[in-house]
Amino acid sequence: MSPTEPTDSTEPTEFAEPASGAAAEPSRAADTLPVVAPQLRELRRRASLTLEAAARNAGLSPAHLSRLETGQRQPSLPMLLTLARVYGTTVSELLGETVADRDAVIRAADMEPTRAGGWTYFQAGASGRGMQALRVHVPHGAQGDIVRVHPGEEWLYVLKGRLRLHLGDTAHALDPGDSAHFDSLTPHRIAAADRGGTDLLFVHTLLQSPATALCLGGPTQGETP
Repeated sequence: MSPTEPTDSTEPTEFAEPASGAAAEPSRAADTLPVVAPQLRELRRRASLTLEAAARNAGLSPAHLSRLETGQRQPSLPMLLTLARVYGTTVSELLGETVADRDAVIRAADMEPTRAGGWTYFQAGASGRGMQALRVHVPHGAQGDIVRVHPGEEWLYVLKGRLRLHLGDTAHALDPGDSAHFDSLTPHRIAAADRGGTDLLFVHTLLQSPATALCLGGPTQGETP
């Protein structure tokens, strides 16, 4: 269920300074980025986030985010980047720039591989959405010891090979045709069980804090990836 959106009357009228750790912002003229304030509020509501939840994900106080949404403060570029990640959008959209029409269909020939940490990723969905869809090849022994935890949800479907999925303290063996859907705040590890690796379809939400893919530790004692 989506969080209940607060009415304007429930948002703070007294404004505090940013929460500890938030980036400092330079003082700017109120008309420097005139379209940012309404865009920030509209994108937050589109993401079904309350003022408090969005501020927490961005490392701000609710009062400071309210200042940004009402135009009493202007965000710095680092803060725009952070808010774009929280709302699953781009800085261009935050600034009110026209977003080019996205193709609904992604052709196999247009899927350029990206390699990182031994894994191979193929973009299987349009950019700038609230979710990211990928086709992923996980080689045997690559990143199997990395534990991740971050806000959002993940869904995966095994296309080829067998997968070892650790959710918290529970280990799961997935065969081709099996799938999993879980809260990404659950510490999770993904590893290929076969020497030939594993192919997956992978979808995750982009409404996350900047602390995505936080590594919490190494392999479980006595186990090798």
